[in-house]
Amino acid sequence: MVKELRKQFNDTFTTERYNAYLEDLNKQHPGAIEFRVAETPVFVDRSFKHKILSACESIVDVITQYNFKTLTSHAIPDDVRVPNENDHTHFIAFDFGICENENGEYEPQLIEMQGFPTLFAYQVFQDEITRKHFDVPAGYSSYLNGFNKEKYISLLKEVILGTHQPEHVILLELLPHQQKTKIDFYCTTDYTGIPVVCLTELVQEGKKLFYTKNGEQIPVKRIYNRIIFDDLQQQSPEIQEKGKLLLSDLDVEWVPHPNWFYRISKYTLPFIDHPYVPKTWFLDKIREMPSDLGNYVLKPLFSFAGQGVVIDVTQADIDKVTDPHNWILQRKVKYADIIPTPDVPAKVEIRIFYFWKDGEPRPIATNNLARLSKGKMIGVRYNKDKEWVGGSLVYFEED
Repeated sequence: MVKELRKQFNDTFTTERYNAYLEDLNKQHPGAIEFRVAETPVFVDRSFKHKILSACESIVDVITQYNFKTLTSHAIPDDVRVPNENDHTHFIAFDFGICENENGEYEPQLIEMQGFPTLFAYQVFQDEITRKHFDVPAGYSSYLNGFNKEKYISLLKEVILGTHQPEHVILLELLPHQQKTKIDFYCTTDYTGIPVVCLTELVQEGKKLFYTKNGEQIPVKRIYNRIIFDDLQQQSPEIQEKGKLLLSDLDVEWVPHPNWFYRISKYTLPFIDHPYVPKTWFLDKIREMPSDLGNYVLKPLFSFAGQGVVIDVTQADIDKVTDPHNWILQRKVKYADIIPTPDVPAKVEIRIFYFWKDGEPRPIATNNLARLSKGKMIGVRYNKDKEWVGGSLVYFEED
């Protein structure tokens, strides 16, 4: 993205430095990083950063408008609707591909978004270790809006804990120690003090929840929710049965409330009009199907980790859909081969973190992560046996 910085990084890169970097990343929680870590960060200049943030803020305008809940009233499937929804999500993650437009120019294009947490804590740790092993130029930061490590962790703790002590706030996940993102759970405990609790460990007594610590039942007053209900529905019958307690009227606070995962997701895309957001329609609202279906992606509204997405759409794919109100058709974007590597260039996807503190009128952009890919799609299964791909972070030129 910034040619002189890219050349400098690539010219000074060695396998030995990369291996030392990986070794350091794995020291704090050995074996907890189960995804591939890319060889390089991404360097993004001020102008491109502002393009990304302008798209984010335009979407936030939609999410904060007075009738957003009405617009998204059908976004939440009845079988996963959780009581006691609050006024807004606490977190939003925006995914942008670095793309090439019809004029051959680079621009961000929104791929997806979610009102749900991501690797908020691990990215603090990754920035520290990256700076230790590689030369990050002055005037570049992974943080946004003037945040640094101390301010970022302070806000993250404030949003997650609310008014409660850490032992009464839990990070809740399904089989957390088996998840590929468990490094983030452990880093969350490091920075906030909250315990990581599996759904199967919860005890319900009336409207109250408890978890066990050193043989003692500890009341749960606030849940930092990492459970995706689409994932819960893929689990064993025993775990699914246990999960039904989450749908009951509980005396707990949610951060974020599970309903926001569905409200701020694919369902919101058709309501956004911005040059960096691909045109999207609900499938049942299309009066005349585009003649160039191959330039679109067909996505189910309710799916986990990209399952069910049709990349090369045909009319036959459309005809197979029996519930068009649960699908969207989205204009395809062209990822740019933008990061020079020792073999073929890599594509990049950037995820922007937004935190929304209670009492504030809008969320604020705070940090990011990046994913490098050489496959047809971003993701581990499309990048097997490749190098200079995987999880990373962006260093943005500061204002």
